[in-house]
Amino acid sequence: MSKQVSSLLKGLKTAGALLVGAVAGGIAYSRWGVNHDVLLPPAVEAERCIFNSPRAGRLSYYVAKEGAGRPLVLIHSINAAPSAFELKPLFEFYQGKRPVYALDLPGFGFSDRGERPYTVELFVDAILDFLLTQVGEAADVIALSLGCEFAATAAYARPELVHTLTMISPSGFGLSRNSGSNDVADLQAMGKWLYKVVTFPLWSQAIFDLLTSKPSVHYYTGQSFVGEPPPTFLDYAYATSHQPGARHAPLYFLSGSLFTADVLTKVYANVTQPGLILYDRDPNVNFGRLPELLSLNSHWRAERIVPTLGVPHWEKLPETTAVLEQFWSEA
Repeated sequence: MSKQVSSLLKGLKTAGALLVGAVAGGIAYSRWGVNHDVLLPPAVEAERCIFNSPRAGRLSYYVAKEGAGRPLVLIHSINAAPSAFELKPLFEFYQGKRPVYALDLPGFGFSDRGERPYTVELFVDAILDFLLTQVGEAADVIALSLGCEFAATAAYARPELVHTLTMISPSGFGLSRNSGSNDVADLQAMGKWLYKVVTFPLWSQAIFDLLTSKPSVHYYTGQSFVGEPPPTFLDYAYATSHQPGARHAPLYFLSGSLFTADVLTKVYANVTQPGLILYDRDPNVNFGRLPELLSLNSHWRAERIVPTLGVPHWEKLPETTAVLEQFWSEA
């Protein structure tokens, strides 16, 4: 065996040993060095209620019933560390002016985080059961990012429960309707494979801990803000992602299985309620097909709030609420 080959083999063995050591170290640190039961305060200063959804299990929500007018319902996004806290500025702005509700979706916040399949249908059922049993009348619904797909599907399925729908930086405007079935099948197959990898019991918690470490939370949250993310936002994202069972729902999100293929033509284009889309730029969302939706469905309108990167209600609250008030006055 030549010296070069021998040296290469030694190098590969060393690299392999280092990799195994790093993985083992990460797993050990995750198990014994990370607190998975951090104190989680309420997302907003309001009454927090629990109800048992017949289809989605135990769900938590915040409510402030003071004020008059149509109920306002807030639906957060889906990512590694979401909760009702994401809509906190809107909740606080309308609190006392009109009845306001903010739901923690299944697997997040104070809702049930048990190990179970997390599917599109589960999240839609949670919203429908919430609107039907807890709100009790047609509401103005505001949803964020991927939460928009679930809210729109709920609005399409039971239009009598949703008076208007506002989608902030919604997903679903990327993959073209002309993409072949093979493209969608490939994405779904990749998602199933990825889910099996990231949920392998030996390292699933360690992977999630890496994704929700303080540096990671700061990095990914920072992508959604033009300026520096508020420390309270970062702190809450970290706390809510370090709860018992916190990894279960986000790992389904990471697999891509919570996105509806061509939701634009299957759902958004068929919504019959007045709809508003608030957007600008978003590192995680492509709005290339927005003109297509506006041409397909006259119930929708879009307003650009600049400069923002996905959470205009945090950085441009006056501009956001002004657009909302105008929209509701005309709906």
